[in-house]
Amino acid sequence: MKSQKKYQPTYSFEVFPPKTEQGAEKLHNVCDQLMKVNPLYISVTYGAGGTTRDRTIGTVLEIHKSGINAAPHLSCIGSSKEEILGLLELYKESGIDRIVALRGDLPSGMGAGESGDFRYANELVEFIRSTTGDHFCLEVAAYPEFHPQATDSQADLKNFKRKIDAGANGAITQYFFNADAYLHFVDDCEKLGIDTPIMPGIMPITNFTQLARFSDGCGTEIPRWLRKRLEDYGDDLDSIRSLGLDVISAMCQRLLDEGAPGLHFYSMNQAEPVLGIWKNLGLPGAELIGSGA
Repeated sequence: MKSQKKYQPTYSFEVFPPKTEQGAEKLHNVCDQLMKVNPLYISVTYGAGGTTRDRTIGTVLEIHKSGINAAPHLSCIGSSKEEILGLLELYKESGIDRIVALRGDLPSGMGAGESGDFRYANELVEFIRSTTGDHFCLEVAAYPEFHPQATDSQADLKNFKRKIDAGANGAITQYFFNADAYLHFVDDCEKLGIDTPIMPGIMPITNFTQLARFSDGCGTEIPRWLRKRLEDYGDDLDSIRSLGLDVISAMCQRLLDEGAPGLHFYSMNQAEPVLGIWKNLGLPGAELIGSGA
């Protein structure tokens, strides 16, 4: 963890673009609450093959205009160079200076032959650097428990290194519930000469059924002891959230104690769960949570 300890810890959130006016109003209120603790930025997700492109752009620009640094996700699968360049120019002209650069997934019904001008995230990073220089701070994805499509752990690590070598400034990890997975991943990265900040992605636990389905799909392991405890609570959401708050807060504290360069919270467009963790950790601005300030 020597490579990570040299960075001053920073904290950020992720949201997704709303589908309805009601969802947009809710997200506006959520961002108002998140803004109280002065995160470094709020990132906005981008659907498979750019399926939420317009909603992502609108959400990014609205967040940015409200005074919060916004970081759009930009996935390249299914996109042409011209389309990506158009988005880069729009974001640059709007004062956006941070992007989360991803390969992304093919949307349902799209064949491999329709994947566009890019195959991998490192190609997207290279393209952004070649067309916009150092204007954007580029974050890429990292997988402490390894990408579900990786042939083996070493292949996944080498793929991550290609993204860093292409010009990425740092990385945000897939969420995990085992701190050792992150710590060992960083150690493996250091052996490859990677010393850029690798930000742990943190997912609050609020609904076990949804979390289990999502985790099984993206390759995140829920430790057996935790899965059994959560299963025992059934539909008792208050107990699930209470246990989740304690477990995730303890894991975050260990990560910070070990030298993690901060935390990136997957908010799922809810302020209370992530701010509860924030408050438990006593992070900057914690005293403002729940106040009218």
